[in-house]
Amino acid sequence: MKKVLIIVQARMGSSRLPGKVLKKINGATVIEILLSRLAKIKSDKQIVVATSTRPENDILEQHLKYLGIPCERGSENDVLGRFHQVSMKYSSDAIIRITGDCPLIDPDLIDDMISRYFTENVDYLSNTMPPSYPDGLDAEIFSSDSLSLANENATDSFDREHVTPYIRNSNDFKSSAFTFYEDLSNLRWTLDEPQDFDVIKRVFDHFHPNLFFNWMEVLDYQRTNPEAFKSNSMINRNEGSDLCSGQKLYKRAKTVIPGGNMLLSKRPEMFLPNLWPSYFSKASGCTVWDLDGKQYTDMSVMGVGTNILGYGHAEVDDAVVGAVKTGNMSTLNCPEEVYLAEKLVEMHPWADMVKFARSGGEANAVAIRIARAASGRDKVAVCGYHGWHDWYLAANLNKDSNVGLDGHLLPGLEPKGVPETLRGTVYTFRYNDFDELERLVNQENIGVIKMEVVRNLGPKDDFLSKVRQLATEKNIVLIFDECTSGFRETYGGIHKKYGVEPDIAMFGKALGNGYAISAVVGRKEVMESAQSTFISSTFWTEKIGPTAALKTLEVMHRERSWEKITSAGLKIRTGIESIAKTHHLKIENSGIPALTGYSFLSENALFYKTLITQEMLKKGYLAGTSTYVSVSHDSEIIDGYLNCLDPIFALISECENGRDVRSLLDGEVCHSGFKRLN
Repeated sequence: MKKVLIIVQARMGSSRLPGKVLKKINGATVIEILLSRLAKIKSDKQIVVATSTRPENDILEQHLKYLGIPCERGSENDVLGRFHQVSMKYSSDAIIRITGDCPLIDPDLIDDMISRYFTENVDYLSNTMPPSYPDGLDAEIFSSDSLSLANENATDSFDREHVTPYIRNSNDFKSSAFTFYEDLSNLRWTLDEPQDFDVIKRVFDHFHPNLFFNWMEVLDYQRTNPEAFKSNSMINRNEGSDLCSGQKLYKRAKTVIPGGNMLLSKRPEMFLPNLWPSYFSKASGCTVWDLDGKQYTDMSVMGVGTNILGYGHAEVDDAVVGAVKTGNMSTLNCPEEVYLAEKLVEMHPWADMVKFARSGGEANAVAIRIARAASGRDKVAVCGYHGWHDWYLAANLNKDSNVGLDGHLLPGLEPKGVPETLRGTVYTFRYNDFDELERLVNQENIGVIKMEVVRNLGPKDDFLSKVRQLATEKNIVLIFDECTSGFRETYGGIHKKYGVEPDIAMFGKALGNGYAISAVVGRKEVMESAQSTFISSTFWTEKIGPTAALKTLEVMHRERSWEKITSAGLKIRTGIESIAKTHHLKIENSGIPALTGYSFLSENALFYKTLITQEMLKKGYLAGTSTYVSVSHDSEIIDGYLNCLDPIFALISECENGRDVRSLLDGEVCHSGFKRLN
């Protein structure tokens, strides 16, 4: 009788369902159940579990020792090398690869495959190429010689991670397919996701205490009880091998984090649903590495505008490390907050005092509290984006009386959770429409005007000066939200460019070059109202934020960063305009040069944006239709980006002339506004 070596590939570090092989069903672990079923194979066999050397697998090795099963450990990512290492230690006439996510594996099915493998005298046989059996009954059989050749010649990381692609795809091996007469490949009996575990557990619960039912009995159970298998029916077969590590982790995140992450603007759905890398392992300059070590040039939003000096700036990071080493927090206050306040007042002579927070939303809420206290009035007129707090979203309670926040924020935001008592406290006005603002001020008892100095458009017809004069005449506190625009065109607030001074200004994002710090700067007579209300938070007193900001300001001043990013932004904008003109495409630019963006004047604009992101990702770029520029974006990087963009614009031109853009997309179109995620 021929002897087979069954290598079970298992580990604890699954990105979608960590520790799945040690999850318990009716008192037994998944790996124990799998091994028990494999033990029923009639062929002469040796069963070995191959896991990685990572410490998290120590507990798995201990469990296997308790079960009396040999455990061999090797590389985490080079699974092909791990398999070859095992095959060299255990002699056999054939090797069978089983993965630890197949607890419903059928021993009789494996025996039939073994018989076919030796009868046909092939190098490789599987029941997955093409798939016809339910996902979860997967098995591959190959010779040790084939494995050795693959280990010697396979260089692609995908081939080495997934063991057999080199054997399957090479013409050097004789292969055969083991198929069922009926295509059942859409059935999902594997264990990769939390929903899969629910299904697998129901199956074993149904047959309990019998552990050795066959796969046809499971099929009968599914056909008579389809509801028991419904929870994982929407997951695609082999989705795990098609997804990168970041995509797998994001699927996992959506089960434990509402919306999947902490910032709407960083949701993968806003870029490339189901295909965006989602997470980073490191970042430097304008280069980002994903969880699989793949490198991208960031021509997108650069941390949503947080890193004017580029990611991981050495001087800023060194200053922060110094702060960490000397202690970030204590009962006493950090002196850096005083030094930073003095610095911000120095660069804004109209201001006298400063309050610090750690995010732009917090700074906006602080500024509104102070301004309302100073004016003695509750009602606020806003223009632009100012965070997520109740005071701001209350504008969407007024949908019967004004346009709400759709033109300022993202469409589709319902003010659920915002108290109805705030209705009529916040009103919106449109940028450059002074008459609208003046009517609002005259109709309502407005105490605060809060606005972005510029965003997609710049001021026209002396708009900012008129707003300043109106605020002064009506004794209204004027707030400029510079969390995004600050330090992009001037050393400080962009209002300095226009010669108009507010009563309060807020800064964030770029102030700490990636470290959390925001500031509320204002006139003394307004800011002192903070002492007549309550504004306080423990972590506003830590040292890292102010330390990072002081060093960031020092480097910005020395490098004149605002000039560099403006020049680079203009180069990007001019280049894109030229490419669009070459391909007879109509686009509209928006934003200041350092926050340059564009949109296609087409009903398919969102599809084109998705296509750009998709194709640029394949070329090694994080990109869309907006670029937040950093000093790391030098001419060579910009030229390379524009060269890669050109053929994509050519494709878009074809679509404008009749080609179906949807046929070019590998997945869903990106989101344009807020959507609830399942």
